[in-house]
Amino acid sequence: MANFSKPGVPRFSVEVYQNVHLPEGGRDVSAIVTVTSTGGGTAGETPRIPHLSPSSTAAPGWEPDAAVVVMVDCSGSMDYPPTKMHHAREATTAAIDALRDGVAFAVVAGTHQAKEAYPGNGRLAVADPATRARAKEALRGLSPGGGTAIGTWLRLADRLLSTSDASIRHAILLTDGRNEHEEPDVLQATLDTCAGRFTCDARGVGTDWEPKEVRRIAEGLLGTADSIADPAALAADFTQMMEAVMGKDVGDVQLRLWTPQRAEVQFVKLAAPRTEDLTGQRVAAGPRAGDYPTGAWGDESRDYHVGIRVPSAEVGQEMLAARVSLVLPTPDGSSPHVLAQGLIRAVWTDDVAASTAINPQVAHYTGQAELALAIQEGLDLRKAGDIDGATARLGRAVQLAARSGHEDTAKLLAKVVDVVDAATGTVRLKSNVSKEAEMTLETRSTRTVRVKK
Repeated sequence: MANFSKPGVPRFSVEVYQNVHLPEGGRDVSAIVTVTSTGGGTAGETPRIPHLSPSSTAAPGWEPDAAVVVMVDCSGSMDYPPTKMHHAREATTAAIDALRDGVAFAVVAGTHQAKEAYPGNGRLAVADPATRARAKEALRGLSPGGGTAIGTWLRLADRLLSTSDASIRHAILLTDGRNEHEEPDVLQATLDTCAGRFTCDARGVGTDWEPKEVRRIAEGLLGTADSIADPAALAADFTQMMEAVMGKDVGDVQLRLWTPQRAEVQFVKLAAPRTEDLTGQRVAAGPRAGDYPTGAWGDESRDYHVGIRVPSAEVGQEMLAARVSLVLPTPDGSSPHVLAQGLIRAVWTDDVAASTAINPQVAHYTGQAELALAIQEGLDLRKAGDIDGATARLGRAVQLAARSGHEDTAKLLAKVVDVVDAATGTVRLKSNVSKEAEMTLETRSTRTVRVKK
């Protein structure tokens, strides 16, 4: 395992949890890969991250400063009630206050088109007391009017962020309505273009937006999604999001999977702190290797669920199913620096007990993924009027939430169904469910709880 050795620079580690045993002829290997980053820079400091070639022990570093764009919905619906726009301005002000000096930033006003609210002329400002004051003054001029075309907001954010050499590029997007002035395929094409270029946290305020759209934005750009029903809560949420960005030390880390001949990757999914399918974001990285984006890191730990299909083999044989590496690209495009590595193995056995055992970590996150799917399917069936189907799926969600210790999700489910018996998943749909409760449950359905190792 390779680790940085300079103070203020994060150290990465990789742990693999799996049942290595397969029955004779078995082919499917499943593993949970836990990646942990520790010892990075502290809040308010700008750490120096060295890019080391694989053969070197020291090299010049560069300042991995951050660049941030805040996209504020200024469509006409933000005037209903007028306090919604007021709280959006306050939240953006709070986010600007949370920027550390030296961070590049901009504010975008989003309607059916995107406009630079600050600083303008296709530039990013550099955070200091003077630019923060000017940005806050510009926010006072934001007023609601027009439609909603989120893809245009994201494209402008991408253009602004592309002018910065910062290694950590992040955006915050706030919307209160559906993406009604843009075709769905335009938004998806925009997300495909922006993927890997910056990360984005997406928030829906009020109850007139579409949870699936907000989740799709966050998932496509490796960010978080949430429902903020009360506009007064926006400032605290924006502050928390910006502080999280300011706590990142290194950006653009890739999860690299190398597989031997005749083995292939079936899927790669973020399993904690939320579920997110990364399989389709694979970028080839040489013979039999592919990179999956993980975004920026601070002091934190995440779990990834990896599935590998290996060639069948006889009892007693053993093979390396995959090598997992955390890699950091170099500015000059040379070989990336390897931060940490782990191995996924396969051993064929005729011991039935060994080959049929399910690793607790794998079982836990398989259940978490099923929980998210059960919630989303249950809510869709409820909207379609399929009472029996919705009851069955939401009952299964209640059962899975209880089994995995997901107390927060259990509380949200209890606002949509009456729980008769959580252990068996016996529930009754509530006749009156607030739109806020339903949207919050759907938006937060992909959040997971960590397995106790």
